[in-house]
Amino acid sequence: EVRNDSTRFIKKSVDGLVFTLILSALLTSFVCFLFLGSWTSTINILLSIPTSIIGAFIAFYFCGFTLNTFTLLGLSLAIGIVVDDAIMMLENIVRHFEMGKNRRRAAIEGSKEITFAALATTLAIAAIFLPVVFMQGMVGKFFYQYGITVTVAVFLSLLEALTLTPMRCARFLQSTREHSNWLIRTMDKFMHNLAESYRGTLRWALNHRWKVIAISLVIFASSMVLVTTLRRELIPAQDQSLFLMTIKAPVGTSIEATDKIFQQAEVYLKSQPEVDSYYTTIGNYEANNVVNIGTIYVILKDYDQRKFSQQVLMDRYRDGVKKILPGENIFTQDLSLTGMTPSRGYPIEFTIEGPDWKKLLELSETMKTELNKTGLITDLNEDFQAGMPEIQIVPNRDRSANTGVSVTTIGSEVQTLMGGMIFNANTQYPLNGHRYYIRVRNEPDQHSDPSDLDQIYLRNNRGSSGEMVPLKETVDIHIGSGPQLITRVNRARAVPMFANVAHGKSQQDALEAVEKVAADILPKNQGYKVNVTGSASAFRDAFSSLIFAIILGVAVAYMVLASQFNSFIHPVTVLMALPFSLSGALIALWLCNQSLSLFSMIGLILLMGIVKKNSILLVDFTNQRREAGSGPDQALLEACPVRLRPILMTSIATIAGAIPEAFNFGAGAETRVPMAISIIGGVLVSTFLTLYVVPCVYSLFVYFERPEVTDEEEARAEAANHAQGSPA
Repeated sequence: EVRNDSTRFIKKSVDGLVFTLILSALLTSFVCFLFLGSWTSTINILLSIPTSIIGAFIAFYFCGFTLNTFTLLGLSLAIGIVVDDAIMMLENIVRHFEMGKNRRRAAIEGSKEITFAALATTLAIAAIFLPVVFMQGMVGKFFYQYGITVTVAVFLSLLEALTLTPMRCARFLQSTREHSNWLIRTMDKFMHNLAESYRGTLRWALNHRWKVIAISLVIFASSMVLVTTLRRELIPAQDQSLFLMTIKAPVGTSIEATDKIFQQAEVYLKSQPEVDSYYTTIGNYEANNVVNIGTIYVILKDYDQRKFSQQVLMDRYRDGVKKILPGENIFTQDLSLTGMTPSRGYPIEFTIEGPDWKKLLELSETMKTELNKTGLITDLNEDFQAGMPEIQIVPNRDRSANTGVSVTTIGSEVQTLMGGMIFNANTQYPLNGHRYYIRVRNEPDQHSDPSDLDQIYLRNNRGSSGEMVPLKETVDIHIGSGPQLITRVNRARAVPMFANVAHGKSQQDALEAVEKVAADILPKNQGYKVNVTGSASAFRDAFSSLIFAIILGVAVAYMVLASQFNSFIHPVTVLMALPFSLSGALIALWLCNQSLSLFSMIGLILLMGIVKKNSILLVDFTNQRREAGSGPDQALLEACPVRLRPILMTSIATIAGAIPEAFNFGAGAETRVPMAISIIGGVLVSTFLTLYVVPCVYSLFVYFERPEVTDEEEARAEAANHAQGSPA
């Protein structure tokens, strides 16, 4: 029967993502209805969701994407974002409609007024994801699909907001005054009072600009301390109801003896109520055919049928098997951490490299002892296995030359008779419909004892057909021990070591401990070194690449905003929202005991794109009020309260879209939770601070603006220059 089907978890994970996708759409709908109070207006906005989602599936088809974790995460998180443009457009058109304009005029003038802000916010999101798309490596492949998904969805939402939303408003828009209900009246009164309160506090903030900016900087600097306290890891462990238990018997243990050891472990696992089934393999560890090592694939009952998580049970079962097998090395592996790199998949992987095998063995044992003392890692193990009994046959060149036997003959004869040799692959023996390779070797009773070497005779190169010479007259034979496996990395002798991170500890702290211990115990200037490999290396590469991508994305966003605002100053004002979004994300991750991982970094990247929309709405409308003749502070007091409602609507809609992912339910929820929490925390904090900090910064940067030169002024200046430069 099928002992393990990994597709079950994949199907459950995809089903969970689809469920959260639908739930995100429902929560977003509720938020829109709560603010608008009208089903017709709500439906007008929600029609942007199928437009964006179906359009994204079209992009999947032509790009060759699949429905995987990253594409579905992109869609589920985009639900709260794709409605933003439609919300801004509808809210502004309704505002113009309630000024007394007819539907057509309100749709034209309202959409024209908001077009720049909608375009700027969409391009700002795309600018963040542009560098991410070009990331290299395995992580880059995942981010490529995620970035394309979100970018396509937001561009389609922009297209829908600029075309279909004004068209529907021009035909079907209803006045909330004529068709009001208790919800509309309550929300209008609440938003009016909130806008007036905001206007009063904003006036105070503009009168104390430096205090507001200083307080915000203190909040940002304080949140940066959390970076050192948060756990950092490549990906969080997932409860897949499956893990691997490896048992390593002493070197030289036969496969029969190893089997008896595993039978004792199987009896223990059978007695555990959380174990659904298992299967055991012996002798094929890492495809090296070492018969003293085997693995047990432990399949647990589904997570909703047991009290404890997979990570807790892994530690419990490992300790339980150690009690009944005290002399064996036992370690476990969480298979959910594999797949991000082409290595074993352990979160801690490194090699000790150097010129001497014996010294490497001593150093590896010292490393194990010191690292186990740190309490940061568990299941520390290595591939190097010394002490394998062996017969060392060393050719004696003087005696072999005297007897006329070449070293090549000695090697080939001993290999064939004692170890066996498989002939050419074309030499096969058919039997019962199968083909068997022919392997030539001595009879079993002729290669099982060291004394059997005395019975081997070699043919020398003297005479017409050669003479038979005993093997013992051409070689020196020693009984000793050696490594069971010989491992090299980059053509150098190496001892690969691997381990798990202790429960609740940081992968980054464990890697730093490895490097610190290595620096203390490895001999200096003798060719010994530690090389971090596998998932540990991918962890560092991924974080450095992501940080670089974020910085580059912010630079690209600045250039895009500078070209749109035709200013070097206003983009800086817009980007002031980014530090506070980072603060909110870090605070939320810390409060919820989440780690800074690949998935939370995905949330941070998305956050970098979406939080700028609030700043763009404020700055853009303030510029419009200034063009109408208002001074900077007066323009801010006029524009910011008007834009408060769409800002709150879009921010709360984004949070509502991320709430389903923030709840830890469903298969694979461990990867979705940190991403959603970072988005929720970042949007909450940045929205609040943006409403005050951005206006204060704007009012300060006004003094650095270059005066606008009109066409008439430029023509007069050119005429004056021409007149001064012309001859009398």
